[in-house]
Amino acid sequence: MDLQLTGKRALVCGGSSGLGRAVATALVAEGAHVALLSRDAARLQAVADELNAMGPGRAVIAPADLANHDALLKAVDVAEEKLGGPIQILLNNTGGPPPSGVQGLDPKVWRDHFESMVLSVFRLTDRVMPGMRSMGWGRVLNVASITVVEPNATLGVSNTLRASITAWAKTLAGEVAMNGVTVNTLLPGRIDTPRIERLDAARAAATGTSPQEARADSVKSIPAGRIGTPDEFGAVAAFLASEQAGYVTGSLIRLDGGAVRAI
Repeated sequence: MDLQLTGKRALVCGGSSGLGRAVATALVAEGAHVALLSRDAARLQAVADELNAMGPGRAVIAPADLANHDALLKAVDVAEEKLGGPIQILLNNTGGPPPSGVQGLDPKVWRDHFESMVLSVFRLTDRVMPGMRSMGWGRVLNVASITVVEPNATLGVSNTLRASITAWAKTLAGEVAMNGVTVNTLLPGRIDTPRIERLDAARAAATGTSPQEARADSVKSIPAGRIGTPDEFGAVAAFLASEQAGYVTGSLIRLDGGAVRAI
């Protein structure tokens, strides 16, 4: 299937690794031109070089820290200059906080993670939305987690803040649908990324097991019997960014191997 993404301009947050890199790879493979955003310019450039060698699309870098909103907005300017026009596809993808509950946390913990995980998404989307609306075409994809449907007791901050992203995205979808802009949120379960490796290590430390044992135990709750791959995640994101997915908006898309049993 031709997703009709050739020449489309995309900005991918967290593009240096994990889910962001997987989405960037899928978009470039479909012919899109992608600006990669994260803090580490050297790592971004290494990924961009690999993607440019792969083609047929191309990749550029726009380094910025999601917690530094002024730098973040300037990075969008850089991305649009390098790509030759307004952003048409935006992947909002932020890092996750360390494991915790929700009781007794220092208010600074909430503020700092809200700045980097939530407010950065709002500001970044507000920056690119006028261009999408004026073109009559745009795709906003948000990476959250299945924990917004079924909260994880050890990921209290993540549960809370990612849930706010899903409510915002649903509201935004209704505001911009008539402008040809779709807004969807992907809810990954256990996908084989560095984030999952860190969570497995934390769980192993808490239970006195090995990371391998912690991972194997987690797989028991997944009907598919395995952890998902970044490529599978990237493929779904690329479809949601496509012309063919133009009637899909305001949706929560689970990628969890059937782990969440709720309807």
